[in-house]
Parts: sequence; C-alpha cells; structure tokens
Amino acid sequence: ARIADKLCWCILKSENATVTAIASRSAERARQWADEHQIANSFGSYADLIESDCVDAVYIALPCAMHAEWALAAAVRGLHVLCEKPFAATAAEAKRVADACEAEGVVLMD
Repeated sequence: ARIADKLCWCILKSENATVTAIASRSAERARQWADEHQIANSFGSYADLIESDCVDAVYIALPCAMHAEWALAAAVRGLHVLCEKPFAATAAEAKRVADACEAEGVVLMD
C-alpha cells in the first residue's frame, strides 16, 4: 500500500528524474497530493495528464482493471509506461499494450 508515495519519494531523491505531475479522478485530491509532494502540476483526469506536455513517462498505480486502458492511452501518446502489476488482465490485452509500446518506441515496465 501507498506505493505511489514511496516511488515519488525515491524519484524526488534521485538526480536523474523528476516528478512533474499527478492525476486523479478528483482535481482537489490531485492538487492536495501534488502540494504534499512538491509537484508542480496536477490534473483532475488521467486523460488531461497524458495529453499535457509536462510528462515524458507515466507511472500507473490505478486499480488493476484500469491498467491496460491507461497504459495503452499513454503509449499511443508517446509516453513511456511504468505500470503496477498486472498491467493487463489477459494475454491478448497484454499483447495489445506491448505492441502499442513497441510501435510507438516507448518503454513498458511493470
């Protein structure tokens, strides 16, 4: 639990990466989390985040049923994807996400 907090802390401590944005289904919750973690940008929808120009990669820590949908959406936008396990519910879904990442030249990690 709270893996996003732990990952964010590690990235903030690193010298070669930056957390630039957070998204939530609630703009208020996103802004609160961003303020608590010193993140400049927050979005009230996942779509707004992946359409923004302030990210190069996404970390997907959503409920499992949402992983493939948003991994695919990010890949199509040209964003690298780090996704919690499982990143897909079926082998066919996993192949679709992996194929999209390969076609867009982005990294997929779980």
